[in-house]
Amino acid sequence: MVRIEVIANQSVEDDIVEKLEHELPDLEYTILPGVHGKGKSSHKLGNNIWPEENFLLFTYTSEENAKKIKEMVEAVRIRFPREGISIFAAPSCEI
Repeated sequence: MVRIEVIANQSVEDDIVEKLEHELPDLEYTILPGVHGKGKSSHKLGNNIWPEENFLLFTYTSEENAKKIKEMVEAVRIRFPREGISIFAAPSCEI
């Protein structure tokens, strides 16, 4: 089992979710909206100075699905190269 985290600008949330829903309709995931922070090139703090925000999507899934999710996120990243889209994976186990 793998934990996948996608952190991205809220402007691409619909694109990422639509791809996931279409390609992996049984995938269960959680979205945390309004995620604030500082990345390599910009701040996303949801305030007057740095008004943009990120979202965080995470899921626990198989390694096979994790590879598919990475490919889907990469496709969105290619479409929107300036939007700050990151994906992380970590091994996980159910307890």
